[in-house]
Parts: sequence; structure tokens; C-alpha cells
Amino acid sequence: MSSSSGHERARALLQHVPLVDGHNDLPWALREFGEGTGEDVYTTAAKIDLTERHPSLHTDIVKMREGGLGMQFWSVWIPGRLAGDGAVTAVLEQVELVYELAERYSEHLGIATTAAEAEKVFASGRVASLLGAEGGHSINSSLGVLRALRRLGVRYMTLTHNDNTPWADSATDQPEHGGLTEFGRDVVREMNRIGMLVDLSHVAPSTMHAALDTSVKPVIFSHSSCRHVADHPRNIPDDVLVKLRTNGGVAMITFVPSFVSPRFAEWDAALRDAMTAAGEKHSDLEARKVFAEKWIVDHPAPVATLDDVVQHVEHAREVVGIDHIGLGGDYDGVKELPQGLEDVSTYPNLIGALLDRGWSEDDCAKLAGANVLRVLKDAD
Repeated sequence: MSSSSGHERARALLQHVPLVDGHNDLPWALREFGEGTGEDVYTTAAKIDLTERHPSLHTDIVKMREGGLGMQFWSVWIPGRLAGDGAVTAVLEQVELVYELAERYSEHLGIATTAAEAEKVFASGRVASLLGAEGGHSINSSLGVLRALRRLGVRYMTLTHNDNTPWADSATDQPEHGGLTEFGRDVVREMNRIGMLVDLSHVAPSTMHAALDTSVKPVIFSHSSCRHVADHPRNIPDDVLVKLRTNGGVAMITFVPSFVSPRFAEWDAALRDAMTAAGEKHSDLEARKVFAEKWIVDHPAPVATLDDVVQHVEHAREVVGIDHIGLGGDYDGVKELPQGLEDVSTYPNLIGALLDRGWSEDDCAKLAGANVLRVLKDAD
């Protein structure tokens, strides 16, 4: 944890330097509150007052303010089990939800579709709300849908989620395309053309390389950590990190315990093996949740800490340099977070720990958000 002086300096820094988080799953977490009730997500979300503290959520406006969050890419994720037209419908509903939240909490949130708009919202004392589509399955293999999402203000798309799409290989599925198909390369080119950031979190290393070879614009990893530090398939290998320097892109280090703690990554691999042996799919989040609840009784999960995250941030900095790293917590996208980074109020703990380790305020500003804003400006 950071010392009290590091923590205070971090809080002061985040008053005037925007902390830009690459990935938060609150929009889907709100949807889950209404599960089984038959009501739509808007009815459910309207019942939850985000200006109050919610212990069951990692994210609410109270915690956002405490954490100095300045700009957030809200994930408009949809589950992999949704395909075809159903996937398109669901992603549009999630986009609409973010707009409705920004309207309901207009004193605290402001929609931003460009870097300049995000800076304006931040300067007004509100949290700039940007949109990121998680999973290429949401476009139903249609460049028209991709363009429509961009028109609605969606600024990045993660090429896959946990399963392959018909045109790109995921990190957590059996490879079938050798990375990207020709249509997959067309998707990347079209994203470059329309100013949508190519997000390489969740994709296989072969897809990472293919996308980096195709993209003429900087790419991002909205929520991934380093394979060298924790050997998890969702993390970024060093040979890919190195390529970000030439590409100009940014690796936004995530806080997910199984991605950041080497012991947790091993535990997760054992869980995956147990599920495979039982004929279950580890990449299916619902199935994993049900299976893990029983399995965890005899196989308690290890604990991840803030120090684990510091190791990833420092490793990425060492490999690719200070201009190519950022943060993407994945709050409300996982059950729990590392000790010291339990919810969105805790960003000053991390920035404070880095200041205590001798990082300059300028370097912390780059990590906090300046780097990803540069990439967004380039795409604008």
C-alpha cells in the first residue's frame, strides 16, 4: 500500500490529471440486478441510486469521487452466448443504458465521444463517460453494424471476448483462424478508417500480431496484464508489448486477480483443467461461476494484492516504456479485486504506491490517462 504522503500526493494529482480507466462493466452489472424479474435493464437501473454507496458494486458515484476517477470507458459487453441479431440488439441496449445513466446523473457524468469532449467534461468536474464494445461478436460480422456503433459514440471494440468470432481467434478458445481471417483484417482496417480503437484484450497472441501488422493506427489493450509476470492466456506476451512502441499503442494494465497474481493464475489454470475434465467450458462465465462455487470448497483461491499489480505496471514500463502503459481495472466485471484495489475508490492507493517507489508525477500522469488520451486524439 502507499504511504499516507504518497496517497495524499496521488489524490492531489488526480484532481487535475484525468485518471482514464479502460474498462468497467457496471452497465452489465446493473442488468444482472434485474435477473429473474422479467424487467428490462432500464427499469432495474432506475431503481438503483448510484449517488449512494453500494457495497455489492465496485462502482458507484461516491466511490468514483473518492478514487479520483476522471474518465471511464464503460464496457457495453454482452455475453458470448448471444449471437447474430440477438447480440446486436443487446449491445445497442447497453449503449442506450450508458446514455440514460449519463442523463440521470448529469451532475456527475457527461458523455464524451472524443478526447476533446472528454477533457471538457473532466474540466467541468464530472466523470467523462466513453463507450467501449467488448467482443466482436456484437457486430454479427457486419461492417455496417460496426459503423453504426461508431456513429453512436462507441470508441473501441475488443475484437473477441472469451470465444472466437467467425473472423478472429480468442485467447481462451481453440485457435481456428491463425489469428485474423481476411475479413478480420478488413474489420481492423475499417476501425482505423472510422476512428475506432482496436482493442486487443481477450485475443490470442496470433490475433495480436495479425492486428498489429494490419493496423496503421495505435491499438490498445483495454484490460490486460503481463504474461511474463503471471502466465495467464489473457495477458500480453513481451514480444507483443515490444511492438506497441512502434505502433504507438497502450497496454492498460488490469487488476483481475487471476491475471495479476502468478499463484492465482495457476489456481485458475487448475480450475480450467477441472472444468474441461468435467466436460464444462471455462470460457463460459455462467458455467464457470456455478462450477467454481463447488470447486473452491476444496481448492481455496489465493489472494492477489496491490503489489502484484505494481509488478505488472513496472514490468510493462521496463519492456515498452512509460508512453505505452495505462490502467483498465475491470471493476464490476469480476467478483473480487486485489487487496488494496477493492473498488473504484482505491486508485490513489496504486498511484501513491508508485510515487512512493520514485515514479515522477509526470510519469504517473502518463500512466493514469495521458497515454490513452493521446491514442484517442490520434484516432479522432
